[in-house]
Amino acid sequence: MDQTLIRPGTPADAHAVAALHSASWRTAYAGIVPAEALGDGLAEERREIWDLRLTADYGSPADTPHLLVAERGGEVVGFAYLVPQPDGRVLLDNLHVRPGLTGGGIGARLLDACRAHCRDVPLYLEVLRGNTRAVAFYEREGATRTDTRTGWFPGGHRLPEYEYTFQP
Repeated sequence: MDQTLIRPGTPADAHAVAALHSASWRTAYAGIVPAEALGDGLAEERREIWDLRLTADYGSPADTPHLLVAERGGEVVGFAYLVPQPDGRVLLDNLHVRPGLTGGGIGARLLDACRAHCRDVPLYLEVLRGNTRAVAFYEREGATRTDTRTGWFPGGHRLPEYEYTFQP
């Protein structure tokens, strides 16, 4: 039986989320994103970003992003970050699972929790075209490709990506 708990994230989760985010990028994006974007400064940059994201005042609750954390044995093993958009949709800005634990259902459970949280509005995400494992995951989970664009990564790197949408 899976002992993974999905719970709302808090500012106390910032450093664990940042560390997992860095590790996930280095694993999932190796060979896709230029190596310098995944280099030595990545962990510190992610810490700064998550400290800011989880302590900022976004105003109304409707405008406030929502962090979901997957926890097992008191350890953060995955997370998802939902960001309300001005057009009424919600951006799944991040969904990451600890390297070595992917493929075990944590990502699917996080995605289910995201979809439940956004049950009345479209949920969309952007995924690098070269991240074929993630593309296959979202397609398997029922997302529809709704756009093709270019994404930006640290260091000014531009990379092709897809937009996928889950309808309510």
